[in-house]
Amino acid sequence: MSQTAPGAADRLPLRTKLAFGIGSAAEIIALYAVSSFALIYYNQILGVPAHWIGIAISISLVLDGLTEPLVGSWSDRTRNSKLGRRHPWMYAAPIPIALSFYGIFNPPEGLSPLALTVWCGIFVSLLRQVMTFFHTPHLALGAELSPNYIERSKVMAYNSFFTWAGGSAMSWVAYSYFFPSTPAYPRGLLNPEPWPLFALTMAVTIVVVLFASAWFTRDRIPFLPQPGPDVKKFSAGAFFSDIWKALRNRNYVWLLVGIFFLSMMLGLKEGLRLYTATFYWGLSSEQLRWFVIGSFVGYATAFAFAAKMHGKFDKRGTMVWGAVAYSITTAAPLVAGMMGVLTPQTPNLLMMLIAWSALSYGALSVLQIGAMSALADIADENELRFGVRQEGILYSTRALAAKIDQAIGSLLAGFVLLVVAFPEKATPGAVAGDVLFKLVLWDGVLAAVPGLIAAICYARYNISRDSYEVTRAALMARRAATGSAPASAPVKDPPGVIAATPAE
Repeated sequence: MSQTAPGAADRLPLRTKLAFGIGSAAEIIALYAVSSFALIYYNQILGVPAHWIGIAISISLVLDGLTEPLVGSWSDRTRNSKLGRRHPWMYAAPIPIALSFYGIFNPPEGLSPLALTVWCGIFVSLLRQVMTFFHTPHLALGAELSPNYIERSKVMAYNSFFTWAGGSAMSWVAYSYFFPSTPAYPRGLLNPEPWPLFALTMAVTIVVVLFASAWFTRDRIPFLPQPGPDVKKFSAGAFFSDIWKALRNRNYVWLLVGIFFLSMMLGLKEGLRLYTATFYWGLSSEQLRWFVIGSFVGYATAFAFAAKMHGKFDKRGTMVWGAVAYSITTAAPLVAGMMGVLTPQTPNLLMMLIAWSALSYGALSVLQIGAMSALADIADENELRFGVRQEGILYSTRALAAKIDQAIGSLLAGFVLLVVAFPEKATPGAVAGDVLFKLVLWDGVLAAVPGLIAAICYARYNISRDSYEVTRAALMARRAATGSAPASAPVKDPPGVIAATPAE
């Protein structure tokens, strides 16, 4: 049976939440730079057909997604008395991640378009493979830090907020210092010279931040769950057994399917976002960087209120309405553009687009916090049913579904550009109007459909706060009967832990 260490915290100290959260900042710097910049870099700077790069990125996502469950199951069963289940993986990953990231944006000179496509596919695949060794154990660690229903939402709110912080900081630095507008390149992203230095700067940042997250959460290791004496070592049989147990949970399956469709939407929109902003709205790098304001407002609002919303409306309700709101708010300005209500000449267009982005990012963050917190509750259900804790396998198979669907989204983005006949090395202001109309039709209306399907799936998830408390009480009773330590045992808490209050 899985054992929960004595003194597991209901409420965690601020430094632990911060240390956990910053890990997601480095993750998103690497992954967001690839999803947002790799397509436009290889297509518009290097002249590779967009659908070729879409295929390369999609293949890398599928290959990476297949390793996620392996790492999740292996980390669940890792035995290390000094470093616990998650930290050995988190210490090993940062340097390979940074080297792979640097390679993506530094292909050798003189390669043909086909060779560049292969190079992109190999290095994006390497990045995602080694990122798995940090990403999955890191998320599993967040699920283990507290057994409290609302505190888990707070932990994942830090994860969501720092995801915003990493992506926004990377974007701001990129647009402001690496790709500013110049007389030769009014759209700075189309300037080929800054890309190698940009990649080196981000790679160094990734190493430092990932190591910091692992190092400053190491004091929690003695208080985290460890594999029980009856839990077998990792093997092929144990791996498939873990997958089967996870997929037998109805709540998990619906959550997984919802994440699948949401990821399709995100993958498609991320692939088309810079094309729409640059060629449809006519925004410069200096203007694009101000979208950090909208994303900050959205993520900060979710950070402040998501846990409170879970307490009042439960996690299912916030996930459903978060998916609906995200689908509508991302489509609205583009639909207004298709109808002629908004044009690149509209006064205060930038501020309007930023306001819409604040709404969409807020909805997305609330949705993501709910889904990530819900996975921790599912881990308790599975422990009660099967006698093992499966944070690693649950978060990894969630990542598998998300990455396979992001692969489909990236593939669709490349083929959308092919279908609408978007020109390579295009000049802003010179792209045909019918091409731009078809582009925003895909990025606006059609991309919202998977998000609405996701909302239907989230509505089928049925763990409430009341049912969770029943599960937790049953777990505590069983642990007491078998002599294992309950999550809220009356022993000394880890340093800095605050006792949970009834009001939570």
